[in-house]
Amino acid sequence: MKRIPTILMVFIAIALLTIAWSQSAQNLFLPLISRLPVIPPADEVANRLQVAEGYAVRLYVSGLNRPRLMAIGPDGALYVAERGTNRIVRLVDGHSDGYADTPQPVAINLTGVHSLEWYAGDLYAAGNATVWRLRDVNGDRQWSTDEIVALVMDLPSDGGHSTRTARIGPDGMLYVSVGSKCNITVNCSEGDPRRAAILRYTLDGDIPADNPFADDPDPRRRAVWAEGLRNSVDFIFLPDGRLWATHNGSDGLGNDLPPEEVVIEVERGKHYGWPYCYTAELGPVPRNTQEVRDTRIPLDTTFTGCEQATPALFTDVAHSAPLGIDRLANGDVLIAYHGSWNADETPRDCRVQRIRVTDGQPVSAEPFLTGFRNNPQQECGGAWGRPAGVTIAPDGSIFVSDDKNGNIYRIVPVGS
Repeated sequence: MKRIPTILMVFIAIALLTIAWSQSAQNLFLPLISRLPVIPPADEVANRLQVAEGYAVRLYVSGLNRPRLMAIGPDGALYVAERGTNRIVRLVDGHSDGYADTPQPVAINLTGVHSLEWYAGDLYAAGNATVWRLRDVNGDRQWSTDEIVALVMDLPSDGGHSTRTARIGPDGMLYVSVGSKCNITVNCSEGDPRRAAILRYTLDGDIPADNPFADDPDPRRRAVWAEGLRNSVDFIFLPDGRLWATHNGSDGLGNDLPPEEVVIEVERGKHYGWPYCYTAELGPVPRNTQEVRDTRIPLDTTFTGCEQATPALFTDVAHSAPLGIDRLANGDVLIAYHGSWNADETPRDCRVQRIRVTDGQPVSAEPFLTGFRNNPQQECGGAWGRPAGVTIAPDGSIFVSDDKNGNIYRIVPVGS
């Protein structure tokens, strides 16, 4: 048997290594390149809105009726709560060109639908007075009446602050935010302890035995997880299980008070001050800060002083109206500021704000997406656009809903 010359063996080895490296490189890099989000040519939105360095913004879809909060489905599509039509629509980029195809209505007649949350293959939606579970039994990506179950019904919905947001916690429980009936209780009677609170239910709509007020004589209070939250329009759960909520403070104290409590860490059984007290610090709130009294509101037998209140983690200028919130991969959060409609002096901008997070705590804030107003003196109630929801997709795309002009914007990372 002839032996293969050494030099030939070297050439064979090099060839095999080259082929293996080439295949490995393709396996490692080509799928990553193909998953990069597509950026369409600059459009009217790109020319109008200013986004942070390292990102590009484009119109994703237009013509919706008051789109609010959104969620990415297990199929990769963007699902939107279209509050103005009481329906849920599904958005897909079927042509892979960076634009959504024609919106597909997938569920209708959901009164005041505001928030969406996927969990274990089911879609949970919250409206004015109801939390629904939508289960796609036949797999057609449409939900007929018999596939929609009302889990929580008869939530208080009279008066102001009618939006409801439902999220599933890491404990597998259903959390629901319910805003106050009015600005401050001196102006109207609240009555229902489920208002100005975050509630907690099982996924069947029952009261968990470990709720802080599960044995309260008032059966309505048994659902309360935390209270003193005038209007926490949205909230998220962090990877370590903490719950961070946005919060809209009271009006009537001037242009600068109270500061907007844009990040509150919500914990079991705690009271967050409203309507008796508020966090007066601006920016990151130091430890051991005590809230200050809103002297318009007399104390009562259940709340006797601001030492009972838990302050926010981070605040911003009054009348910013923080709504939707989501978390970037690096731990920072993006919050949609709906902006002011009745500021006494300087109107507050409607924009998406980035809250920088270091060591698990919010430390600073900076604009992320701006340009919705025609000039700095314009109230956001009359602006061209007004951001409401923020949702971040697995590929890094950031979707922002605009309930003023019916747009959804898609923000895409650019560069290396």
